[in-house]
Amino acid sequence: MATGGWQPPNNPGQGGGPYGPPPQNPYYGPPPQNPYGPPPPAPYGVPPQPPGPYRPAPVRRRRWWLLSPLIPLVRSANRVAKRLFDKEGGGRVRDQLVDKVQLTRSALGVLSTLALVYMYGADGGWSGAATDGAANLFATPLLLLLTGPLVVLGFILYAPAHRRPVLRSRLHGPLKTVGWYVLTLGAFGVFIYVAGQTTLLHGLHGVMLFVVGFSLMAGLPWALVFLFLASAYVARSAFNTAYVHAALPPVLTGILVWLIAGFNLLSDGLPNGPLPAQLCAAFGGPLSVTALSLWELRRLRTHHGVTVRD
Repeated sequence: MATGGWQPPNNPGQGGGPYGPPPQNPYYGPPPQNPYGPPPPAPYGVPPQPPGPYRPAPVRRRRWWLLSPLIPLVRSANRVAKRLFDKEGGGRVRDQLVDKVQLTRSALGVLSTLALVYMYGADGGWSGAATDGAANLFATPLLLLLTGPLVVLGFILYAPAHRRPVLRSRLHGPLKTVGWYVLTLGAFGVFIYVAGQTTLLHGLHGVMLFVVGFSLMAGLPWALVFLFLASAYVARSAFNTAYVHAALPPVLTGILVWLIAGFNLLSDGLPNGPLPAQLCAAFGGPLSVTALSLWELRRLRTHHGVTVRD
């Protein structure tokens, strides 16, 4: 018999309608649950907002140049020095393992020198040790200018007859590097001369005095850093002689390190300390550099197929 009005559900235990609860979607399953729990309630008077698209956290850039103005100065000088004194092309062979070993040897050499000076002292103290290191750095390019042409000429004469024109045609790279370095030394000397002329500054007044004085104050640190980096690049690449032959830099480095060690012994003698420490300080650097140069020549032959007579 039909009855009017509301009918109780067939399954009141499930709380569904007369036909039960709606079936779940067989393709997607139940809706995913928020692993972090329900969102916090909105403040009073503010309607709840739907969760919007999540944005990635902004990347915080470290602006160290705001803390130290020397960083952009060093970067600028290094960029120019590398562009002028560290060129690619010719017969150069890039080996990352050799670069890492050279950097490690240089760091260990500096640490060992500091340790010896700390333990046994030096004639001029720390300032004397720093002066000797800077003198060796700037003396290396000058010795390269004297010995480099003879070694390059020997490489060209030792090469086979059909390879000599190729090697001679690559000389423009090292010659250009030599020209840039000589020009750098000349410009630095002129800059120091002008900066030391106080009569020139006395003749200026007003805006011109401010412009010239500020240029000298800002240009002198940049010029010092640039000259230091240029000398380091020239000493490391031997005036880009690898442009002519890949084996020239290790050979020149092995020759120069013994020349510098001989000059240091003749001028300053053995360093302070017991005899084993003196021998290590005097000959440890040249022996390690020579061993590294021989290993680099062997690696050029075995891994890159480059021999001295190529």
